[in-house]
Order: sequence, then structure tokens, then C-alpha cells
Amino acid sequence: MKPLFPGTPSADGQPVTLGEAGSRPVTLGKAGSRPVTLGVMGGGQLGRMFVHAAQRMGYDTCVLDPDPLSPAGLVSHQHVVADFSDPRGLADMARCCSAITTEFENVPADALLSLAATRPVAPSAACVAIAQNRVEEKAHFTACAGLSGVSVAPYAVIESNAHLRAADSNLLPGILKTARMGYDGKGQVRVNNLADLAAAWADLKNVACVLEKLMPLRSEFSVIVARGWDGRVVSFAPQRNVHVNGILAITHAYESNMPLAQSIRAQAATKLIADHVAYVGVLCIEFFVVDDGSADGGLVVNEMAPRPHNSGHYTMNACDVSQFDLQVLALAGLPLVQPRQHSPAIMLNLLGDVWFDGSGIPRSPDWAAVLALPGVHLHLYGKQGARPGRKMGHLNITGVDVAGVQSVARRAADILGLPGLD
Repeated sequence: MKPLFPGTPSADGQPVTLGEAGSRPVTLGKAGSRPVTLGVMGGGQLGRMFVHAAQRMGYDTCVLDPDPLSPAGLVSHQHVVADFSDPRGLADMARCCSAITTEFENVPADALLSLAATRPVAPSAACVAIAQNRVEEKAHFTACAGLSGVSVAPYAVIESNAHLRAADSNLLPGILKTARMGYDGKGQVRVNNLADLAAAWADLKNVACVLEKLMPLRSEFSVIVARGWDGRVVSFAPQRNVHVNGILAITHAYESNMPLAQSIRAQAATKLIADHVAYVGVLCIEFFVVDDGSADGGLVVNEMAPRPHNSGHYTMNACDVSQFDLQVLALAGLPLVQPRQHSPAIMLNLLGDVWFDGSGIPRSPDWAAVLALPGVHLHLYGKQGARPGRKMGHLNITGVDVAGVQSVARRAADILGLPGLD
């Protein structure tokens, strides 16, 4: 794609080539008619951080989200308040924007496909559709032959009573996951036997599901890459993640996270997954390290997120280029430079629970005590009301050494009443 440079007006005679198969040029308006504007589908915190990164680089921004008080919409140059499938809203988005991305995977793929008829859209509707359906996601991972020593957890598709009756008992105990709309532990049920499986599928209203064998889990990691329109891929090192009740609570980002050989395999597998579908943009792949009898454990690919990821928030303060900077650069067709991490880091997720005491009574978190700690960076998302389980912000803790970062992170967690660090 022809690069979209910040700070210059869009002009006729400067075509932008779409990245889809059968690429064709489109013009982005009359000379001097408007600045280059980058758009994002979705107004949540990931969209807000994308908007801030784009604005810092000199771009105008436009957000489409039905919530007039969405975090990203409140800080963007323009906000199209409309449903994601609303034809008028999509037309307004196409008129406003020079190129468009998404901040979450449940934007309808058809909406992205509609926008891609006239504007560069990254990631593509086809890539987002894979992440929207665990059946397709598992098939995609399986099709990526030679995943550099990384495997896919044994699984079965449950879409009918016939599938249920044919379920292999060797997959039990397992996790039954809805094929669509599952995130942060939602739409997932642990099942120990065939009777549990039948009951769980009924409780999930007999929707399409994936039954995944429960693996002997040692730890969880994620790898974040950015891939450009030209196929260049850059990567952050793997980060170790700790989940509480299915929601990411802590990310550890430093060299001793993972053995070097495993790190190399995980990054190679992530690049292969991105290359396999000619992905453009920021992509996160989550991995399990399972007990397979080896010293370091085996790597199993879990799921993909076609966007920046909660586990990559540490890059905002610990790296010279953040995951949101890379999202902007990839979308605009600008060069992708390999990011460098200059500080060890720990990210603490801040859920709405922090705004309530142990009895459920609202309180104000002691930000003064937290911000008095060295190397603490507070990021709040501008959401209008706190409630338990709602992602309200995060803390990045950086320092000169891992021990110091861990010590400060524990003190911050104690002040805010967050789950303990392991």
C-alpha cells in the first residue's frame, strides 16, 4: 500500500492500493480537502490508546462506536455514533477515513468487508472472521503445518447431537468453549465426563462449540507481532501472563520469562500464523506451556487476537515502540522497525473491583500511595463507571532490574488489594 504520511492532506492522483487479493487503487478525496485520518472500529480502551498513538504521530482520527461516551470516541477528532453494521455509519466512516482498523475481534466481518471496498482495512475481514469463530481458528492453527515445535491442543467440534454422541472420551476432562463471542473466560465450561459435556452443551443453548482437552498447564504466554502490507514482521519477546477468573491480571515482561529456545519457537510460530493469511496489523497469539515430560515443557497454541492485546500494554512504558505505535505504522503503510525493550516490566490489570472495598462499598483507590512508588505508570481508560470485572485501567511498573520491578509491583498490588504476584 502507498504510505499514508501524517500531517499532509489527502489528494487525488495519489492512489492507495488495497491489500486484499485483486488489489485496486482508490483515491482519498480532493487535494487539500482533509488531512489523512486513521479510523478505528470500536471505542473501547484499545481504540483509545490507538487514537492517542495516531494523534501523537500527527494523524487525525475517527472512531465508530454506538456509545456516545466511549473511551476512544471521547478523545478522537471525530466520532461516528452508530451500530457497527449501520450502513449510514459505515458510509460516514468511509468518507472520513483514509484507512481503517479495529480494536476488537467481534466487529462484524461483513462491516469490515464493506469498508474494504473503498478503503484499506487492516486486519482484513477474512482474518478477523477466523478469530471470531473458534472452529475456524482451530482449523487455521492446524493448517499452519510445521508450527516450529508448537502443537494444537486435541479438540473436537460440537455442533450437533451427532457430534455430541461421537465425542471422544479421551478429550475429557476438557473445556467446552462456545465457537463465538467468548472472551475473558466467558462461554467456557469445564467438563469432566460425557454427562457433564451433555449438560454443559445444553446450558450453552446447543450453540456451536469446541471441546478442548484439558492440558497439564505450567504457564501461559503471549507473543505480539506486527505485520506490514509488504509482509515484513516485527515481534515483541514473549510475555508471561497470569489470569484470575479467566481475566488477565498480571503480565511479566523480562528476559528470564521463558527459555530462549521456547521464545524463538513461539515467535516463529506466531510469524507463521500471520504469514499464512497475509495478515496486516498487530496480532497477538496466546500459548500454553504444558507438562509434556520435557524440562521446559511443550508449547501449545491457544488462541489469536487480531488487534493489540492487554498483555502488550507494558510496551507503552518499557519499549521504544509500543504495540499501538506499531498498529498505526502498519495501518498507514509506514516502515516497521523491530521494537527494543529498554526496561524489565510488570503490568497489573486494574478492574473495577479496585474501586470497592471488601464489603462491596465504593471507595477511591489510593493513587497517591501508588504513584509515590518508583517506576509506576498509571493508565486509566476514561470509563464512566466502575463495576467488578470491568477493565478500568492498568499499571505498568518498570525499573533497572527484575527484582526491583517485582518488589514495586508487590507493593502496588498490596495498596490496591490486587491478586498477589506469583
